[in-house]
Amino acid sequence: MSEQQPPVPDLLRIHGFTSLEPGPRLIVLGGVHGDETCGTAGIERTLAELDSGALQVLRGELTLVPVANPLARRLMRREGERNLNRLFKPTPAGEAPADYEARITDLLCPLLERHDVLLDLHSFQSAGEAFAMIGPRDNVGTLEPFARAFEEGLLALHMGTPRVVEGWLDIYAAGLAQRAGGQPADEAALAFGWGTNEYMRSRGGYGVTLECGQHQDPAAPEVARRAIHAALRLLGMVAPDPQAKPPAAPSLLRLVSVTDRDSEEDQFVREWATFDPVAKGEPIGVRADGRVLAAERDGFIVFPNAEALPGAEWFYFAIESERDLRRPGA
Repeated sequence: MSEQQPPVPDLLRIHGFTSLEPGPRLIVLGGVHGDETCGTAGIERTLAELDSGALQVLRGELTLVPVANPLARRLMRREGERNLNRLFKPTPAGEAPADYEARITDLLCPLLERHDVLLDLHSFQSAGEAFAMIGPRDNVGTLEPFARAFEEGLLALHMGTPRVVEGWLDIYAAGLAQRAGGQPADEAALAFGWGTNEYMRSRGGYGVTLECGQHQDPAAPEVARRAIHAALRLLGMVAPDPQAKPPAAPSLLRLVSVTDRDSEEDQFVREWATFDPVAKGEPIGVRADGRVLAAERDGFIVFPNAEALPGAEWFYFAIESERDLRRPGA
């Protein structure tokens, strides 16, 4: 009888390409969530181009991580032991990592810190078109101080998506306060809302999340690949495309609220897709006790999740933004 082989340990594959010419340092992540495979596919296609010489890094440093959460990918679900894109901070010195994702975070944080720019590739559960997400405008506040909003917005502009969504951590903080009956969230609760981009900004860099489409959309991997190329061209790390046209101005939306699912009996009034428009007073969902949730103003549904667990985000609400990504200081 042959001996049973021990399980193969998870590996974090990290591919690096460093030019002898100095330049920007870009890191691209895929598979932060295990069931989101398009980023991995887009990175693998880019790796093949780099290996064949069809794509060449002329300056700077490019790092590609096809699967940021190997356990979640092995299980083909969003999370391994928990959501890798939450509590994204290194384990404090002298403490042991609390779980699998903490161990991964401890490897990724110093990697991100060595770079200037992050492109994090994702997909989403509901139907809808690809879009990019950016963080706060320049500010010196305490929640998420930032000074590179124009560069971040310019990167989002070049992703080629029809829409860009701004804001996240402020809405997350507002959601925490809402659940606490209006009490401001404490530092530990806010830290749980940190993902890859929030960490990148805290270290002096900037980052864009690209939602490449619905999980199973066959076009999503190519959206991811094109986005990597666009980022490399914008940063001057690869040869320019003489055929490239200036990016069209996308529709810009701003997240203004998040609504949690309180019960498994909470139901949407219909199947919503990200960016479905709603008019003020239009019903969105019905609570278990029969209360109707209606739109408080004209806007758009974002990230509706009919499968959300009680206590988790059910949907976000966004409105049109006046910001112009092509103008510094806007």
